[in-house]
Amino acid sequence: MNQIQANKIKNIALTGHHSSGKTALAEALLYCAGASDRHGKIADGTTVCDFDPEEIKRKASLSTALAGFQYGDYWINLLDTPGILDFAGEELSGIAAADTVLITVSAKSGVRVGTKKAYAAAKAMNKATMFAITKTDDKDANFYNVLTELKTVFGPTVCPVVVPVIKDSQITSYVNLIEMKAYTYDEKGKAVESEITEIGTAEKEYRLEGLVAAVSEAVAETDETLMEKFFEGEAFTQKELTDGIHNAMNQGLITPVVCTSAATMAGIDMLLKEFELLIPAANEVPADIKCDASAPLAALVCKTVADPFVGKMSYLKILSGKIAPDMTVTNSRTGAEEKIGKIYTLLGKKQTEIKSAEAGDIIAAVKISAVTGDTLCSAENVVEAAMPEFPHPCYSMAVKAKNQGDESKISGGMQRLVEEDPTLTYEQDALTKEMILSGLGEQHLEIAVAKLKSKFGAEVALSVPQIAYRETIRKKVEAEGKHKKQSGGHGQYGHVKIAFEPCVSDELIFEEKVFGGSVPKNYFPAVEKGLQDSVKKGVLAGCPVVGLKAILLDGSYHPVDSSEMAFKMAASIAYKEGMRNADPVMLEPISTLNVTAPDENTGDIMGELNKRRGRVLGMNPAGKGETTITAEVPAREMHDFAMYLRQVTRGMGSFTLEFLRYEPLPANLLSEVITEISAASEA
Repeated sequence: MNQIQANKIKNIALTGHHSSGKTALAEALLYCAGASDRHGKIADGTTVCDFDPEEIKRKASLSTALAGFQYGDYWINLLDTPGILDFAGEELSGIAAADTVLITVSAKSGVRVGTKKAYAAAKAMNKATMFAITKTDDKDANFYNVLTELKTVFGPTVCPVVVPVIKDSQITSYVNLIEMKAYTYDEKGKAVESEITEIGTAEKEYRLEGLVAAVSEAVAETDETLMEKFFEGEAFTQKELTDGIHNAMNQGLITPVVCTSAATMAGIDMLLKEFELLIPAANEVPADIKCDASAPLAALVCKTVADPFVGKMSYLKILSGKIAPDMTVTNSRTGAEEKIGKIYTLLGKKQTEIKSAEAGDIIAAVKISAVTGDTLCSAENVVEAAMPEFPHPCYSMAVKAKNQGDESKISGGMQRLVEEDPTLTYEQDALTKEMILSGLGEQHLEIAVAKLKSKFGAEVALSVPQIAYRETIRKKVEAEGKHKKQSGGHGQYGHVKIAFEPCVSDELIFEEKVFGGSVPKNYFPAVEKGLQDSVKKGVLAGCPVVGLKAILLDGSYHPVDSSEMAFKMAASIAYKEGMRNADPVMLEPISTLNVTAPDENTGDIMGELNKRRGRVLGMNPAGKGETTITAEVPAREMHDFAMYLRQVTRGMGSFTLEFLRYEPLPANLLSEVITEISAASEA
């Protein structure tokens, strides 16, 4: 492949709600452009972009796939992203790498949560946007209803450029409002120019004259000269319309709308033409790092793929400069030097080795240690490119090996999966010692476990994580412990009197107030050690004890039979007696919850938090019709809150949960918790 310059590169992320037709559209585009020799089907598992075994099995995109291809004079990098909410991190990676975000909207289902989230993410990263209304061949499709919905939700910048002509509820042709030409499509998806007829909708604004006027008005808004021409009643030339929309897209002033059917190939050729004419090239996009091939290298690692056979593959968006094999680059985050190995263009899983690439392109490099979000740059010009903030993991499960001896395989495999997915974490809980896998939802963790098995040969079982309960006391008591044993020869003798009282400390506080040598000083450490060992288990459910102060008051010893071990045992006996008499209580962890959700859902959420024993502390406007609720909640009640919030807000809600403190467990839950802890310890 010849060296491609930035003014001939178009980087496009396909985004949208799950099942809105992203992968099918990508397949149709690749087939129409001649990049693929067959029109693959999701149902058959033959698409270019859904090539992972799990994607084929589940018939859904689970990660962002890169498909680069030549079309006319342009090189187009398509980034097909998942629409499932659990894989929001993959979508954000794709949007970060792209210059234009093409959002698919089903002509049957209309605007959904995934539509809104993709649009919001694109705008947050200052990307040009475009809507493709898909599945126009569906018998229940209604293009003009969806167009109205797009205008209502996203505002007046929404501008149709390709619309269908509808007669007797059937699409008879497609009109390109820029060219003012109509096309019909045969059974093979080949376009034939036809006579322009009225659109066929009753709404005045969607009659042909109204649509043409809407396009002209949108273009006029972008330039004073064009605005004057518009008010004088002059028609814009095709070039003026094309250039006006092109420039306005780059400034975020217009979001064009096209319509397609990936199944029949209708409108696919026109969409490719819009890629050429309307979408900004890589060098036209405003950026903090200028897209200049003559500048020092700066490349963003926008995605990482873990492969047990090939090794780690990294998608690189080249922001400036040029890259080639054997180059030495600097990781701006770590300061470490890396040597670039082979580099490739990708068409799904097909890799084509290339000798070099330059600013504006998206390529793959293998076996570099950088992770998603890192910037690779020239040593003489160290810069750091911005990546979006990824969603924080909000759903956790404990991980246990199904087969003994697999721990190292699990650890290594999980490390690779975490490198691949910034929204996934795998770490040991410092309190319960369980290994915890956290992500964005049930399906997210399910897929991670499936990949662990298929890619790294390790099987694990997931279970609800244990809650790190604690025990403490509520009153001061004195207790005596005596360990006396005689079995011939030297016996064992240790005797202590200890006061136990509540205090504010996570660790045992030990003091001694012994007078007259009733317990020799050399046995004080043994008494403390006996207590330190004892506080690891409380008397209610065997949970660690906190908030305990022990004061050694008195005791006695035997000059021959006393020993450190005997005094450790005596301290343990005193501990058990003292804890039982000191009004012991279970403590549960309390967390601070900040949940942001649409205003219409706040009442339901507060009601749910009350059911979960939460205490709402306040509400604050979060902008854009959303509210943030702050509450204190017991960790015990929050394991499935992510699933509840997604259901009640239809995916629009988000939350953070941070440990705050321990509080006494309500007495009515004590027996239930003790039973749970006992069952977990026996498992």
